[in-house]
This record gives sequence, C-alpha cells and structure tokens, in this order.
Amino acid sequence: MRKLLLLLLIPFSVSGQINVKDQIKKITKFSTFYAAYNGNNSLSDVTNYSVTDGLTTTATETPYDYSAVFGIRKIQRFGYEPNIQNRFKNGTENSFSDAATIGSKSRGFEYLVEFDYRRQQGKEFLNQDHFVRYIADSYVLKVEYLEDGFADIGYFESSERLRHKFNRKFSINMGAMQRISEPYGFDPFEDRLREDGSIPWMKIATEMGYNRGIGDIYTDPNGEVIANSTEVFKEVIVPQILADYANIQRNALPNKWEHSLVLGFDYYKYTKNFWLHSWANLLPYHVDIENDYSYHVFNGGQWIDYSGGLIFGYRFNRSLGIFAEGRYHQYWNRSWYEFSTGINYIIL
Repeated sequence: MRKLLLLLLIPFSVSGQINVKDQIKKITKFSTFYAAYNGNNSLSDVTNYSVTDGLTTTATETPYDYSAVFGIRKIQRFGYEPNIQNRFKNGTENSFSDAATIGSKSRGFEYLVEFDYRRQQGKEFLNQDHFVRYIADSYVLKVEYLEDGFADIGYFESSERLRHKFNRKFSINMGAMQRISEPYGFDPFEDRLREDGSIPWMKIATEMGYNRGIGDIYTDPNGEVIANSTEVFKEVIVPQILADYANIQRNALPNKWEHSLVLGFDYYKYTKNFWLHSWANLLPYHVDIENDYSYHVFNGGQWIDYSGGLIFGYRFNRSLGIFAEGRYHQYWNRSWYEFSTGINYIIL
C-alpha cells in the first residue's frame, strides 16, 4: 500500500517541480545580474608639521576609494534610459527612476536586489536597496528595504495602494504604508542633562571606559594615553565619545512600527525629443501607537513625510539638448537626495 501511494505521488511531484522551474524561469527572464569592483584615488597625502621635539613632519594618508557592488534587477527601462544590452553594467549608474512608485511595465512583477559596500575618503559605508513590486491597472503592491550608510538612514517599508489611471500618462494612488525603523526621534542625552543644560561629559566618558590620571593624563579603554591635558581631551576626544554613546543608546532600543496614510501620483511622457517623468508620495497622517519612543512623542504630534522625483530631458535640435533629474526623501525630519543637471552639445 505504501509503495502504491508513492507511485501515485511521483507524477504530482514531477509536475510540481516542472511548474516551479517554469515559474522561476519566467520570473528571472530578462533580469540582469551584475557584480563589479570600482576604485579611484582619494584625497592626496597631507603633510603635518610638529615642533614638539624640533621640526618633524608626518604624512597623513587616505586610502583609495572603492565600491564593491553586487545585484540582480528586473526593471523594465523607461524610454529615456540607455539600452544596457550592448554594454556592461558596473553598478555605479544612477537609476533615479528606481525610486518611482510605478514602473514602465504595464503590469506584473519587478524587483531589485543590490548591495553596495564602499569606502569614501577613508570612511566605509554599506548601501543597499531591495524591493519587489507588483503593478496592476487598479493597484500597486511594494515591499522594500533601503539603507543609505552615507546618509545614516535605514528602514523597511511596505505599501498597498489603489490606483486610478486617468490616461496612459497620469495616475494617482492612495493607500496604506507600513515602516519599520530605529526610533529616529530618540534623544540619548535627554535624561543626562543637568538643570543648567550642561552635560556630565566626564561621567559619560568614565562609563565608556576612559580614565583621567595624575597630571590630567587621559587613557582610553585599552589603557593607552590619548590626551595629556583636559583641553585636548575635551576638544578632540569627547565629541567622539558622545557620538559613540549616542549610537550605543540608540542601537539598544528595539525597532518601531509606523503605520501611515500615503497619497501619490505618477506622470510619464516620452518622445524622441522630449521626456518628463515625475512622481511624488505624501504621508500626511500617522497612527499613534503610543510607544515611548514613537516619533509622535519626539515631534509632539503629527508630521508630514514626503518623497519625489523628476526626470526631464529636451532636445532643441540634433546638436543641443538639456537634462535635469533627481530624487528627494524626507522621513522623520531626515533628508537624503541626489540630482544631476546639465547641457549637451554635439558638434556636427
């Protein structure tokens, strides 16, 4: 009996495997996988002079800048975007349209998975953007995780929106958005301030493992001398101690949920000599979940978050053309943006 059941299940198992493979092939078809390492020199060496024990010179070297990019994307390009089929993708391209709510694809799944680990002027950052969205005529679903190490922002976001198309160019959408992030409104020094507004910096430094010895000699948690006077310690070392303390206090708190109303629009028009693509999202109302670290507490009530983008190009003739493009985010009173504008002239 057991053998008979196994024989009956084999066809269904094989059929299921074929279906899964077909679905995977369908989902990954026309997607682009890329991995690249890009580098360039950073700041030139800086010569420092000292007269403590006679004239001495030292050189401060900044390691070269680099980016290591890994990703896979399936996002149908807009008409104004260059065709990448005949060239390699290195991950440094600015795809401003990736932030748009609606893609150029009329309906179906699109996705992006990208990790960008980079060093810039001696500081290392991790940037990553991952999203999956489904576009339909009457609704849009999207799940995204974004982290911008340079702007010090990171959050998970999902949205469910109803969509109304006025025509092939213009549509509006409305729905709900859920976000998970660290409590950006949290003030780590609020309960440490004295009545006169000053902060017990030495007490915080001691808690962080720093010590003051005889003759105002200051040592770090490893016991190494880092300053030989209070003035140097206060001006040079304490700011970094306070920054480290703030990060520790902030990272110790759990992430928080944010439930918001979202309103948006998308407009896209493209011809050979003119294109305009714009989108915007407005979050005017947020549900107060009465959390001690909710942004409602920090802000004293409701606030407005928003994001948007604009991509514009115009060719006056075969030689002359202008362009402007960019995108902007404002979440929890934190902003990050990028833009590019210019003119092209081809000598015929």
